[in-house]
Amino acid sequence: MKITLISSSLEVGGAERVMSIIANYWAARDWQITILSFDDGLAPPFYDLDKRIEYRSLGIAYRPGFSLANISHNLRQVRTLKKAIRDSRPELIVSFVNTTNIMTLLASWSLRVPTIVCEHVYPAFGGLDKFGQLLQKWLYRRAALITVQTHSGLSFFPPERGYKTIVMPNPVAVIETEQIESQIFTDDRNLLAIGKLIPQKGFDLAIRAFAQVCDARPEWTLTILGEGEMRGELEDLCIQLRLGERVYMPGVVKNVAAHLRKADIFVLSSRFEGFPVTLCEAMACGVPVIATDCLSGPREIIHNGRDGLLVVPENVDALAVGLDILMADPVKRQYYSHHAPKVIDRFGVEPVMAMWDGAIRQVLAGRGVR
Repeated sequence: MKITLISSSLEVGGAERVMSIIANYWAARDWQITILSFDDGLAPPFYDLDKRIEYRSLGIAYRPGFSLANISHNLRQVRTLKKAIRDSRPELIVSFVNTTNIMTLLASWSLRVPTIVCEHVYPAFGGLDKFGQLLQKWLYRRAALITVQTHSGLSFFPPERGYKTIVMPNPVAVIETEQIESQIFTDDRNLLAIGKLIPQKGFDLAIRAFAQVCDARPEWTLTILGEGEMRGELEDLCIQLRLGERVYMPGVVKNVAAHLRKADIFVLSSRFEGFPVTLCEAMACGVPVIATDCLSGPREIIHNGRDGLLVVPENVDALAVGLDILMADPVKRQYYSHHAPKVIDRFGVEPVMAMWDGAIRQVLAGRGVR
């Protein structure tokens, strides 16, 4: 089987993490896998790739907007992408994230190769301008298959409008780590959050919620792993709230497992999501989790009150109350820690890749090809 996967980059990020897991899984089957990325390739891939995978960076980019200059630029980029796809001689193309999907569908227009496009955020929050949204609605009808990460996303690409859409959750690779229960005998307690420092992830909400409860819980600290445009704003917020040495933001780290070993609670404070892999990875490692019940993802991952806690989204007070409940109750944390790893039964690599096998069979049989 020859598959070409297409992404904007192989930098740190949820979609990039998912693509690396999928690509490595297929390469281990001795399938011929090519990855094409839009970036310039100056930085090596953040996630490890199987040495059998062919990786090419194309140095192209999509420019949003309906100006003549932008259209001319994008058409040139499409021609570059089309040639790279043709050179890889795939039987199937799989593209990740909406702007990349648009470029890929344009590039594969005349290649007669079935293309699967993957949405990696709740479609309503995809960030496309009006022209991009029109292109998406038009071009996605040409996709052999559209994958959305949760059932709530299905309504954006309904079959009665000519779309072929299925739910495909992200595969979650088990991170090798020590038993979390060993941490209950230490004095220090740590809240952990992971993600890009962008408004979507709501780390400002997590910091404000922590500020409400931290005086009563002096043994607790908050660590936020990631980098992004909000670093300065978040650092200023910590100063404003006088959190001092209680909040740490060490940036992007390779060894997430080391931080999960130290975590007593994982907090996801997002304003919206697609299907948060970091939440699943924390659960798989047995870390008690608390998440905002945002669109979309957490409510389809967490069984509220059994393997984690859901709270009202974009509500600092609700998040603070939820944090305080878990911080104060080691028995409840142990209960969640016991049940959380069962998330792998639903979203582990093997069950999700079995779903991919079914999707590929459907597409190659012609039922998903337009």
